Amino acid sequence: MAALLEYVCQLKHLRYLALKRTDMCRLPENIHGMKFLQHISLEGCESLMKLPDSIIKLQGLRFLDIDDTLVNSIPRGFRALTNLRVLYGFPAYIDGDWCSLEELGSLSQLNELSLESLENVSSALLAAKARVDAKKQLTYLGLKCGGRVGDGLVQGEVSESKEEEQMIEAVFDVLCPQPCIEYISIKRYFGRRLPGWMTSTVMVPLESLKILVLEHLPCCTQLPDGLCRLPYLEWIKVMNAPVIKCIGPEFVQQYNQLHRPSSQLAATFPKLQQMHFDGMEEWGEWVWETEVKAMPLLEVLRITSCKLGRMPPGLMSHAIALKKLTIRRVRGLHSLENFVSVVELDLYDIPELAMISNIPKLQKLTIKCCPKLEMLQEMAALRRLELRVFRRENQLPVYLPTVKPSHLLLTCSLEVLTSMAEGESSSEWDKFSHIKQVEAYAEEGGDEKKWHVLYTSESSNIQTNIHQDRLVEEEE
Repeated sequence: MAALLEYVCQLKHLRYLALKRTDMCRLPENIHGMKFLQHISLEGCESLMKLPDSIIKLQGLRFLDIDDTLVNSIPRGFRALTNLRVLYGFPAYIDGDWCSLEELGSLSQLNELSLESLENVSSALLAAKARVDAKKQLTYLGLKCGGRVGDGLVQGEVSESKEEEQMIEAVFDVLCPQPCIEYISIKRYFGRRLPGWMTSTVMVPLESLKILVLEHLPCCTQLPDGLCRLPYLEWIKVMNAPVIKCIGPEFVQQYNQLHRPSSQLAATFPKLQQMHFDGMEEWGEWVWETEVKAMPLLEVLRITSCKLGRMPPGLMSHAIALKKLTIRRVRGLHSLENFVSVVELDLYDIPELAMISNIPKLQKLTIKCCPKLEMLQEMAALRRLELRVFRRENQLPVYLPTVKPSHLLLTCSLEVLTSMAEGESSSEWDKFSHIKQVEAYAEEGGDEKKWHVLYTSESSNIQTNIHQDRLVEEEE
């Protein structure tokens, strides 16, 4: 690799250098000889620990990606790269009275910027030297803390000190982007509250923001209340926020409007299309009453790994464009009903779920590991049902006769499949014989489709390999 790089550096007119996910450990010092170089991508080079000092001489450089590398320092004088438009993975650190973020102050042409290891910044004054709030062309901002946080939890205790929480909150508060920002990603942040510039009291809102990603927030206790008023927000993703217990009414309606008549208020989250809540283990309550209009364009909602006891009435009443609903690993949810626009429903590991009703436009339903489910009602448009039955269950679900999908894809135990293969004499016959097409499988030895039963209602014909294979085994 070193020899190749030395050769590449002789290509004086090269403009684009991409070495993503290679085992390269350093860039040659003579890289400054490539005076026309505009694009350097080093993403995922996990052995790379340092940038050459000479990189600051590449005056035409417009793109630099050192994300997912071991680079934890940058050459002083980095501020000379004033033509940079995209900078990913910039490490924040302090050396004496100097902070690396100072080098970003003069980079006014940046369109996309991601900062790493922000826990190293010891004061808001140092963070302010990055002048994020002055970058008028910035459309993407990524803010990330380093190795303190893993899989949604701070390593060791929930937090080492209240002072550290307050410090990181102050640092993030000054990294406030201009209203032109379109995409914000915050990861591994260990403050108790999210930045102040996301709240409803901020004077200059994020009026152009379209995408917000919040990942690994181990200490954050609530979502900000200012998101609902953002006119162009299209996608929200919250992942691994384990201490948020409630999403309150302020999420869909600002505090200063909570007592105003709903007839006087426009719908909040007017452009929101997708929303994901993943890994919020303590989340048990979502307050959104029917009087509050919100999310009229929401199409995709995903909720996983929480203990939400019920879906909010406001969601069923006002999310009239909702097409795909995914709910997985949710403890405490007993019923799902009145989602009148949903066409695709994916359910997995909901141990208390007993009833699904009034989803009249539903076309595709996937059910896996919902052992207490007994009732499916009012889903006349259902075309495809994908069902996984626990191995320990020795019969098909009791709700099957109440629905009539065109196609049933079933994974079950060999015991249940063997019974189905008996056809009209089977105790399971009345549960599936009305379905137009049935594909049923049982696994063995890692082969998920080792055994099968295929059925069509038009001919009442059953094809199976169960009896045939067993006869062959007996003859051998």
